[in-house]
Amino acid sequence: MADSLLLAWFAFAACAAFILFGGVWLTRYGHAIAEHTGLGGSWVGMVLLATVTSLPELVTGVSAVAFADAPNIAVGDALGSCVFNLAIVSVLDWLHRGESLFDRADIGHLLSAAFGVMLLAFVAFNLVLGTGPGAWSIGHVGLYTPVIVVFYALAMRIVYQHEKREMARAAAGAARKGGVTLRQAILRYAGAAAIVLVAGTVLPFAGKAIAAAYGWNASFVGTLLVAAATSLPELVVTVAAVRIGALDMAIANLLGSNLFDMLIIAVDDLFYLPGPILAHVSPVHAASALSAIVMTGAVMAGLVYRPKSRVLGTIGWASVFLLAVYVLNSYLLFLRGGG
Repeated sequence: MADSLLLAWFAFAACAAFILFGGVWLTRYGHAIAEHTGLGGSWVGMVLLATVTSLPELVTGVSAVAFADAPNIAVGDALGSCVFNLAIVSVLDWLHRGESLFDRADIGHLLSAAFGVMLLAFVAFNLVLGTGPGAWSIGHVGLYTPVIVVFYALAMRIVYQHEKREMARAAAGAARKGGVTLRQAILRYAGAAAIVLVAGTVLPFAGKAIAAAYGWNASFVGTLLVAAATSLPELVVTVAAVRIGALDMAIANLLGSNLFDMLIIAVDDLFYLPGPILAHVSPVHAASALSAIVMTGAVMAGLVYRPKSRVLGTIGWASVFLLAVYVLNSYLLFLRGGG
């Protein structure tokens, strides 16, 4: 028992490390590819930025439903990543010394935040009211899945048309530091993607083994442990962006990743053959969706109000609120999560 538990934790830690390594290199060489191919100045380059950092969530979710039969880990990973990404805003606020992060950020982030709230609310609605065998579906796919896909496409078109100039300049600047050829960038990008694919496939099995060993519910494991591991690329990329002065790129990456995480739920639904995935998971996941909505609302309020005061000279009150909601959501999932 002890040996198997140790092996599960080792596998989980190893997967997290590989996802961290692969995610950073995916982003770096994704930027390089965008610059070499001329995509750095277009909204397509920004879609690449948002999707590469969320690739671990996509791979882990598909693996969880297609191979590990762990839909709670898949949904918990997607929604937990949204909560975790918003908690990262507090880390950015702490790193952004001298003045409040919200005082410097572009107010245009309200657009992507608003779309995130709408998608999260739609998922929460289906989690609460779409459970049971009578859930509306098209074959084994929930009726909400095509709606999420269409809404995501529309949101991406509007958001990235609005922000593409400033964010494309930031991405292109980061890519130029690599000094690699297009062929080198493609090969290294493919290698990093393979690392993330393998690690993301193994991760839900390790998470499920840990949950079984400790008697933890899969909802909690998916929302806290797996989500934190698969969100490591967002954490590293956004912290690096702040370090080089690209604050708006960092925030846009987090909000864009949250939108992509909602699309991941639709993809997971396609691969989950027993039926609509939101009808086969614990309704407690709605708490994560609602927590993400509340946290996004706090970010939106901070962007409008532009608070200047900081708690003990470290982070703003909005960031304290974000951390408090993250901890509260994790504790609630630990107590009440199912599956």
